[in-house]
Amino acid sequence: MTTNTVSLERSLDKKDVQEVVAKRSAWKDAMRSLYRSKAALISAIFLIMMVFVAVGAQWIAPHDPQGIDIGNRMLWPVWTDSNSNPIYLLGTDALGRDILSRLIFASQMTIVVAVSAVIVSGIVGVFMGLISGFFGRWMDAVIMRLADLQLAFPSLMIGLIVMSLIGSGVMELIFVIALTQWAYYARIVRSEVIKVRETEYVQASKALGAGNVRLIFKHVLPNALASMLVVASFTLAIAIYYEASLSFFGLGIPPAIPTWGNMISDARDVMLRNWWFALFPGLAITFTVLAFNLLGDWVRDHFDVKAE
Repeated sequence: MTTNTVSLERSLDKKDVQEVVAKRSAWKDAMRSLYRSKAALISAIFLIMMVFVAVGAQWIAPHDPQGIDIGNRMLWPVWTDSNSNPIYLLGTDALGRDILSRLIFASQMTIVVAVSAVIVSGIVGVFMGLISGFFGRWMDAVIMRLADLQLAFPSLMIGLIVMSLIGSGVMELIFVIALTQWAYYARIVRSEVIKVRETEYVQASKALGAGNVRLIFKHVLPNALASMLVVASFTLAIAIYYEASLSFFGLGIPPAIPTWGNMISDARDVMLRNWWFALFPGLAITFTVLAFNLLGDWVRDHFDVKAE
């Protein structure tokens, strides 16, 4: 083995070590920042607990969420038996179904819809933003005018119109949410592409023969990652809100599937007399959306993301 080969291997090993140390340092800085932000820390803990509850719903839920028991219908929260043992901690609905169990199982559908919508809208938005920023000219004009057109109308109104045309369902709801959110990703990625493609290190990479694919994954997307994380956190909150809103109007998830929106929809005729029907799913929606928003604020502040 020659001296030059040994020196090259040592320099590569040193570079790898430096990258590992930098990643660990960035991770530690993020954890310290999260710990200092009490609101973001509580939000993160709440969301992690929610995921665990959703994953273990079949073991955690005390009753069958679809189990109908007319003899125990409309029971008040913390209803007890003859020995003062709690039977239904959050009461039962008009069909005698346990509200707590339905809340727990509804969190599964909430996570599936929200995460799927974020993935679909993120993929579509990033792809459109890359095309718009890299190729520019008429492609940039067409894509950005489509994004402006989508952003010009209230997203919920678009969702109501589209869902009324294509019908309700899980896949349809994910499609509608992605349809109303892709433009945010596209505009952010486009702005990052335009900024990065003119920098000296990108021009140097081009001079050395780097192709567009390498430039995208090596320089553009890493620079846009923090901004995309902020958009994703808010999109998760919006997806939960949309699911609840569209399901309340009967245009979201089918009524047979327990969701927080469906639970509120079932309670709208009796919520004045039986307040707990709508209160607990409403609180679940409120706390989850608030947690995602607070966590998104922390991500934006930690990574110093500027609004484009």
